[in-house]
Amino acid sequence: MSAAVKYTLGRIGLFVAVLAALWLVDMNLFVKLMLALAFSAAASFFLLKGWRDEMAVEMAEAAERRRTEKERLRSALAGDDQDPDGPVDKK
Repeated sequence: MSAAVKYTLGRIGLFVAVLAALWLVDMNLFVKLMLALAFSAAASFFLLKGWRDEMAVEMAEAAERRRTEKERLRSALAGDDQDPDGPVDKK
C-alpha cells in the first residue's frame, strides 16, 4: 500500500475517532465537525509523522522520475540522444 494511501486513511481515521469522542458532547453539529477537524489535524501532526515523511519521500522520488523522463524526452526530440559518431547513412 502506498504511503499516501496509508497517510490519508490515517487522517480520516483520526478525524472519525475525534468526532466519535465529541459526539457525546452536547453542542451544534457544525461546531463538532470543526473541532474534530482541528483536533485531528493537530493529532496527525504528531501521530502520523512517520507516514507523512514516507509519503514525502515517495512524492519526491516520483517528481525526480518525472523530471528525468521529461529531460530524456526533450533531448530525444532535440536529437541529442543520437550516437556520438552521428547517424549512419547506408546508401
